[in-house]
This record gives sequence, structure tokens and C-alpha cells, in this order.
Amino acid sequence: MANRFVLNETSYHGAGAILEIASEANGRGLKKALVCSDPDLIQFGVTKRVLDVLDGANLSYELYSEIKPNPTIENVQSGVAAFQKSGADYLIAVGGGSSMDTAKAIGIIIRNPEFSDVVSLEGVAPTKNPSVPIFAVPTTAGTAAEVTINYVITDAEKNRKMVCVDPKDIPVVAFVDPEMMSTMPKGLTAATGMDALTHAIEGYITAGAWELSDMFHLKAIEIISRSLRDAVENIPEGRTDMALGQYIAGMGFSNVGLGIVHSMAHPLGALYDTPHGIANAIILPTVMEYNADATGEKYREIARAMGVKDVDSMSQEEYRRAAINAVRKLSKDVGIPADLKEIVKKEDIPFLAQSAYDDACRPGNPKETSVEDIQKLYESLLS
Repeated sequence: MANRFVLNETSYHGAGAILEIASEANGRGLKKALVCSDPDLIQFGVTKRVLDVLDGANLSYELYSEIKPNPTIENVQSGVAAFQKSGADYLIAVGGGSSMDTAKAIGIIIRNPEFSDVVSLEGVAPTKNPSVPIFAVPTTAGTAAEVTINYVITDAEKNRKMVCVDPKDIPVVAFVDPEMMSTMPKGLTAATGMDALTHAIEGYITAGAWELSDMFHLKAIEIISRSLRDAVENIPEGRTDMALGQYIAGMGFSNVGLGIVHSMAHPLGALYDTPHGIANAIILPTVMEYNADATGEKYREIARAMGVKDVDSMSQEEYRRAAINAVRKLSKDVGIPADLKEIVKKEDIPFLAQSAYDDACRPGNPKETSVEDIQKLYESLLS
């Protein structure tokens, strides 16, 4: 069977990348944008940087900001209505995964109205038409939604996240500008950075991994490991490296899938509104321990990419432990909690475990698992 790889048509990287929005819009004959961004980014003037580019080029737009941190079906449906009312012919998503995921769902539904209930987009939906053009401007270094074919929408009525996978939703152009990330507070920088590391590690060991994806994931692990601490301290070089590292991770995992770290993190966001990166970071080392015996020699390369010395002289048990410890140390250094004690209620664990097992990321895990196994993993993070 052939391996498929889907990437953006075009991407711009580095300080000032957003200035290319005008040339891309004009070059593609696009007339009016619906700009999707969240209220905080608008309040703190981050979105205005993109709007200034549009204003400077006399490009028409309307702003849509009804987006929650874990975007809901209602957010998407109101966004579809806003797009239709505006007369826009493309979307600009400014923000983290929430803004970009919302824009992806809007864009797909506009061109595939039979999926307007949103729920029917879960999994791999049989859409026929590509999304309206999406320009993606990430303001966090973590989700890589600007280069992935995935998006996640919360079904608030059922307290669950729906993972949607569709190559027709990928943004046509990504503008990865580290200056758009410079106002991220330390906590958000740490959380989104650990989300990116989780993407890279899970993508590297997932059942669908192969040589091309391995190349991206190992490089992403290397860049993120060396730069996240500096990014948290708002050192410009760290910001620039993290912007690139998280994007490279997205190039990989979007095409090969993830595993049960994400499966376990998604219900925490749906039930408790836990930030996705925090949930991933807490769960990652424990699931790495669980998966270790199904990963061959890959933990040696993870340890090497994270800067661990003398891995070639280590036994398999030693380099696996070294890789897990390196992840734990980085997580601790950037201020991530060590467990779920302050997040999860014990009585919710059966629901969480079933939700995680049903999650679209679970089949990609390198090790066969069960609801009972996942329940024990949650429980171990409460003890």
C-alpha cells in the first residue's frame, strides 16, 4: 500500500511572514476574508497585526470571534452563518488550534453543506469538495494546525471531543511568524510547546510511522528539546526555533497519526476544559512507559534527539528510561504539573477511559490497548 503525504501548497517562515498575506490573497484573486480569531487575541492587539496588513493592502474582511478555547459545534455553526452573511470567499485563521480548527470546520461545511450538523464530520468524513481557501497564522508554537489535516471540535452536550481527519481541510497557505507568538505568556508557551513535543514523539512511534515521517519527527524532537526552555523565557531565538519545530512535527504526525496520549488528553479538555498541551504533557511520560516494549529501538533515537549523551553504550532498558526521564525533566523545567490530581475526579475515570478508547487517535498507538488499560493509566496519574 502506498503511503500518502499531504502538506500546504505554500508556507512562509520567519519574522515578517504575515506581510506575505496580501501578495497571496491578491495572487489568488481572493476578494474578502472572514478572519477567525479568539476574543483574547483581539483584546490584546495580536489579531490587529494581521488586520493592519489587510488594511494596508486595501483588502476587505470581516472579523469572527465567537471561538472558545475548545471550540464547540455551536461555534462552528455560527461561524458558517457569519461566512455566508459576509460574502467572503476565503478564511484567515489567526490564533492557536482553536481558531484554526474552527476555520477548518467552517471551510469544509461551506463547500460540503450536507455536513452542517458538524457531528457527521467526526472521523474520516466522506466529503467531496475541498474547503474554501484558508490562510493560517499561528500565534502559538504547538498545535501545528496550520499544516495538518486534522481538527478537533467539542460536542458540549456529550462532553466529548470529535477528532476530524480530512485532507481537504488543510490550509492552502501557512504564515509561521515567530513575532506573532512573542506575546504568549510563559504558561501557554510551555503548554503548547509540550503539545508539539507530544506530536513529535507520538508521531515517531505510531503504528503508521515510516521513514519520511520519522525524519520530520526526529528533527522536531531535537529542535523542541533545545529551544522550549528559551521560548518560555521569551528569548527570540527560542521563539523562532519553536515556531519551526512545532511546524515540522505537524508535517509528520498529520500524515501518520498519533496515539493514546492524545486519546487520553481529549476527554480532559471536553469534560474539564483542561488546556490540551497541559493534558498531553502530564500524560506523555506515563504512556511512554506503557508503550516502551512496543517501540523497538526508537526510544534510543528519542533520547539522542533530546540531547542525552552516550546512548549507544546504553542497554535497551537504560535508553528507554533515559528518553522518558528527558521528557519528564523538560516538562518539569517549563512548569508543567507532574500528575492529574488537581484535574481529574476519580469517579469520572470510567467515562474518561471509554472516551479515550473510542477516540480516533487510539488505533495509531504502537501497542494494543483496552479500556481497562487506559483506566489504569489514568489511575496511576492520580496516585
